[in-house]
Amino acid sequence: MEEFKTEIRAGAKLAIALLHYPVYDKNSRIVATAVTNFDLHDIARLAKTYGLVRYYVVTPLPEQRELALRISRHWQQGWGAEYNPKRKAALDLMTVTETLEDALADMRREFGDSVSTIATGAKGTANAVSYRDMSHLLKKDGTNYLLLLGTGWGLTENVLAGSDYVLAPITGPGDYNHLSVRSAASIIIDRLLGEHS
Repeated sequence: MEEFKTEIRAGAKLAIALLHYPVYDKNSRIVATAVTNFDLHDIARLAKTYGLVRYYVVTPLPEQRELALRISRHWQQGWGAEYNPKRKAALDLMTVTETLEDALADMRREFGDSVSTIATGAKGTANAVSYRDMSHLLKKDGTNYLLLLGTGWGLTENVLAGSDYVLAPITGPGDYNHLSVRSAASIIIDRLLGEHS
């Protein structure tokens, strides 16, 4: 297992971005969705567990950015940090940005100019890349990756079209396909970085 972890760390750096805009609502309108407490905590813990380098929370709404920062500060400073240092360690990975472009700029500044985006969605696209192929790319040096997750009813067509890769959708045995973003994130990251027999 240690050998596997070393291989991942020697390859590309992977970060995750949770987009609250631009995303669709259930009527296919482009909207900004609300930040949720569970998403902040659970995806940060996921990012820390799998060795991601950053977790971006993207929202154009100033009140929502302040809410995310207030929740994060509670666990990063003072009583919250002392009470639950593991939660602090996870939330230390979180950066709140106004736009996806701001997240990409931060990643380039911190980790190098070469950053490719990987979009996700429940519908998929004709040129979707498999988890196996994407996992192999992540183990190569030279390019860093930002995985894009959409809230609401998913990322807009413009975000999908502007991404370097679009992952194949997660499918179950039936027709129902509406996972929470936290559940989808966990499945995706484990498929890309987890150790599978």
